[in-house]
Amino acid sequence: MYRVARNVFLGRGTAVNFVVLREGRDLTLIDAGYPADASAVVAGIEQIGHRWEDVRAVLVTHAHVDHVGGLPALLGRGEVPVFAHSRELPNVHGSAHEQASVGDVVRHSWKPRGARWLAAIAMAGGAQHVSLPSAEPFPQEGRLDLPGGPIPVLSGGHTSGHTGFLLPDVGMLASGDALVTGHPLTRQTGPQLLPSFFAHDPAAAVEGLSYLQHLSADTLLPGHGELWTGDLAQAVERVRAGASLPPRRT
Repeated sequence: MYRVARNVFLGRGTAVNFVVLREGRDLTLIDAGYPADASAVVAGIEQIGHRWEDVRAVLVTHAHVDHVGGLPALLGRGEVPVFAHSRELPNVHGSAHEQASVGDVVRHSWKPRGARWLAAIAMAGGAQHVSLPSAEPFPQEGRLDLPGGPIPVLSGGHTSGHTGFLLPDVGMLASGDALVTGHPLTRQTGPQLLPSFFAHDPAAAVEGLSYLQHLSADTLLPGHGELWTGDLAQAVERVRAGASLPPRRT
């Protein structure tokens, strides 16, 4: 677990990140990695002197297995409210499945770097379809009354209800997969989009960056890749300028 501010921590699962926000003895968890990453989440929480019982809520950026896969095992340790954007709830509940298929992933992972990543995520439970029927919509608009005071920022495209979380007190953005800084399938580092086959609607994923461009944040806590600090507006502008607009995947 990497401390990025006094009460903000970035954890790493299987080539995917999760975020922990702290306020006193209370925690907010943002995302939870693959199914096999539940132990990494627990270890990270314990590393900073806490227990799972200190988690007051889990926030979901989106319902892909690499971001919610660890939650069933974690919730088995003790029930905690799980919140997601109302547009994302069909994915979270399991009635929709806006995720690249196993075939899509395999077709784009034949190179040696991709093959190693594919083997790792297979072992981590990447082929599972995880649903969380008890998940609820955010209890209010704007800043949430949770540790860290996160503000949901809808940035759909990767999934219909993909949501980042602005942390206004520290000028940071937990961007999920709307804007990442690296991935095993690409050699590029720094702010970027994921390969388009991961997105439910690649064109909307590009346009959704506009919701991030003018946020008051200069540090990016991405769903994949390393922590990044810089001018977020300029970074988004460059990413949008270089992004193509492939058709929506059906």
